[in-house]
Amino acid sequence: MSSVRSAPAPAKRAPAPPGPGSLTTTQRRLGRDWRLAALFLAPTALLVGGLVLVPIARSVITSTTERHGQDSVFVGLGNYTALVGDQQFHTGVVNSFVFTAYAEIFKVVLGLAAALLLHQRRRGRAVLAGLLLVPWVVPTVVTAFSWRALLDPIFGSVNTLLTSSGIGPLLADLHLVDSWPAGWLSDPSLAMPSVILVNVWKGVPFFTVCFLAGLKAIPAELYEAATIDGASSWQRFVNVTLPGLRHVITVTVTLSSIWTFNNFDLIWLLTQGGPGDVTAPYVLVAYSKAILQLQYGAGAAVTLVMLPIIGALVFILVRLLRQDTGSPLPPRTRAARWIGTAPWAGTARRALPWVIAALFTGLLAWASPHIFWRAAVILGLFLLVAAAVGRVVTTLRSRGGRRSSSLVSGVGSAVAIAGLLAFVLGPLYWIAVTAFKSEGQVVTREHDLWPTPWTLEQFGALFTNQPFGRWYLNTLLVSAASTTVALICAALAGYALARLRFRGAQGFTVTVLLTYVMPGALLFIPLYQMLIGVRLTDSLWSLVVTYPTFTLPFATWLLVGYFSSIPVELEEAALVDGCTRLQAFGKVVLPLAKPGLLAVALFTLTNAWNEFLFAFVFITKDEYKTLPVGMQSMIAGDVVPQGQLAAASLLVSIPVVIMYAFGQRFLTEGLTAGAVKG
Repeated sequence: MSSVRSAPAPAKRAPAPPGPGSLTTTQRRLGRDWRLAALFLAPTALLVGGLVLVPIARSVITSTTERHGQDSVFVGLGNYTALVGDQQFHTGVVNSFVFTAYAEIFKVVLGLAAALLLHQRRRGRAVLAGLLLVPWVVPTVVTAFSWRALLDPIFGSVNTLLTSSGIGPLLADLHLVDSWPAGWLSDPSLAMPSVILVNVWKGVPFFTVCFLAGLKAIPAELYEAATIDGASSWQRFVNVTLPGLRHVITVTVTLSSIWTFNNFDLIWLLTQGGPGDVTAPYVLVAYSKAILQLQYGAGAAVTLVMLPIIGALVFILVRLLRQDTGSPLPPRTRAARWIGTAPWAGTARRALPWVIAALFTGLLAWASPHIFWRAAVILGLFLLVAAAVGRVVTTLRSRGGRRSSSLVSGVGSAVAIAGLLAFVLGPLYWIAVTAFKSEGQVVTREHDLWPTPWTLEQFGALFTNQPFGRWYLNTLLVSAASTTVALICAALAGYALARLRFRGAQGFTVTVLLTYVMPGALLFIPLYQMLIGVRLTDSLWSLVVTYPTFTLPFATWLLVGYFSSIPVELEEAALVDGCTRLQAFGKVVLPLAKPGLLAVALFTLTNAWNEFLFAFVFITKDEYKTLPVGMQSMIAGDVVPQGQLAAASLLVSIPVVIMYAFGQRFLTEGLTAGAVKG
């Protein structure tokens, strides 16, 4: 570059890209950049094809076989027809549906309420959002352990607090629980609601952050136009806020539903599907048949028969992400439509959502009558309190009491935020204080909320009695290796899909998205068979090889967006100055994509750090266990070393929280700003 500037003659410009007439026959068929695209996409195609598509195809073949001794016998559709009369499978499907439906309902309600509360705040919003995000960041094993200890019927703090406050006996009087003190995870009528509660606790932060981003994107002019048209606060919420969040809500719920429907680790760590089978999802049924009973065909059939449901959710998600929102209407026109002054749809279209909601509600009531009425009471009370506060604020404001209405609104918001923070941070606080208690304090429950004195006894016992250091090193090695693989492959593939012109780019992008949302439940059986075949089970390589199945697709998808956001003129300028496409990629594009690369690194590293299902299935020897599986193995029957588990949870969670706190500063930098600085 400096030699060009010092030359007396003007720099020669690189030739323009060849026009249609100068392309070869192969380039016209496959695209101008097909050679470079093939080179960049090859690693991702090999990993995604070999670790996702091939295992799914193999799972289909396996589902038509049955194991007799050491041999596998072809049985055709026998495994599928056997599921018709398999009561365990029926129970698993119903449990997965009930678990997903109630969890998504409460996550939407609580996440939307939290987002609205934070959106109205002028100060401290970023700090509060960061605190609310912590449950979503901490490993699932930490979530399960903390709630399992808190919900213990004898030693748990939940029963103690509810008893001392008088709420527990009141719940028994209202028949929300059968008896008091309640056996939250051991009572068949309370086990599923308790598991749903824990999933809601972990998922609400994700919904809150997504909804908060959606609220920021709604133009303020829409609210002003609705106010001018005489809309009340409730009308603005129903006719402006909800339509403005419709796309965000649908995408978030669809993604979360896929994750929740295929959840294994949280339920296994909390109840292992018990008591009986009341909390066993279909994934646990597949695990039991394939891994415990060594009937791979039956287990594969269980996962594949659920594929149509997952496929329908994936189809909805892809359509939502690719749909064209069209040209926006003027604010006054859109507000008028939303508040009903200009009819925009027929009766049938307006009635369709209500019909679907009624059918869904009836199905829920049929599938879980003992949960349905409890959930209805809780949601009813929540909405009643919110409506009452809103009514008081509106009445005071209409009577000219602006200061009184602001005071009531502020107090109500403060109380709601305080309650939300207590719900979100309470289990994490319990972990922190328990880790610094002596064994005597843990057993006798002395100074339950504040250790007296503070001690490092549990940390010493953890490293003395358990191979915790080895588990930690294994997790570091596996996470670092899988993150490096995903980062390199995703950077190459993301750039190719965002910049290069070749035939099949759209199809490859959709395939990457589909493989991302494909659950581990569909993959762990065929991957387990493949690893046995190449003798990679009980080794860290089994995890390094398989972890890209759930990190690489999302990393590629994310980087496609980041690379597309970088101004193409910067790259063209480098090409004009004599750089090759590879040099422009390495010297111009990658430095500008640092925020995206950091986001990918955080995602892949934390997912590998927290992963449980593959590590649980593929690893059985203590020397190769990762932290989540190792911590689970510390619980032997009814013997739960609470102090050591709390210390382990703290050591496992701190690195992840620090990484996210450190990474947020870089994630806020815009790509264009990075280009100016560079």
